[in-house]
Amino acid sequence: MSLKTPVASRAELLACRVVYQGWASMLVATIRDANGAIYDRHAEHHGESICVLPYDPERRVALLITQARAPVLINGHPPVLEPIAGRIEGDRPEDCARREALEEAGVALTTLEPIVNLFTLPGVSTERSHLFLAAYSEADRATAGGGLPHEDEFIEVHEMPLLQLRTMAASGEILDAKVLILIQALQLRRPELFR
Repeated sequence: MSLKTPVASRAELLACRVVYQGWASMLVATIRDANGAIYDRHAEHHGESICVLPYDPERRVALLITQARAPVLINGHPPVLEPIAGRIEGDRPEDCARREALEEAGVALTTLEPIVNLFTLPGVSTERSHLFLAAYSEADRATAGGGLPHEDEFIEVHEMPLLQLRTMAASGEILDAKVLILIQALQLRRPELFR
């Protein structure tokens, strides 16, 4: 059996230009497909990010956050549970994850377990996100968290039972894909925490 190269992988990027520059940039990419057709596609670009799900294996809880998000509000929905996350700004993904965990949830993380470095929305964004799991204990809760007021974050921290998160994931109540991936990864790697 021979494997053929997928048609989509034979597409060629001819040009890419910035049409808007801000916190995120809007790009227009000119592409030639495998049949020779040339067309433009839009893409949002704001760099790489991290997401981390801290969990306490002794108490069987995890830390998640909520905060006001324009896209969620535009859709008429209240804030959704999210993992701790942040944009990588010149540092290593692991250092960024530790910094964001302390800023957002007030937890000092040491050991991070890499899960995946995935494209968050491959049809819309260039963003790749490094997803991590990280064990913590009550002693690692250094501050109340809440984010940085000068960045208008105003984050609420939620310490939730893993069994409740499993039930919410199974019933479709988890609306952030990264949270869903991290909960499922934790279930696969540490199933005993969900019994």
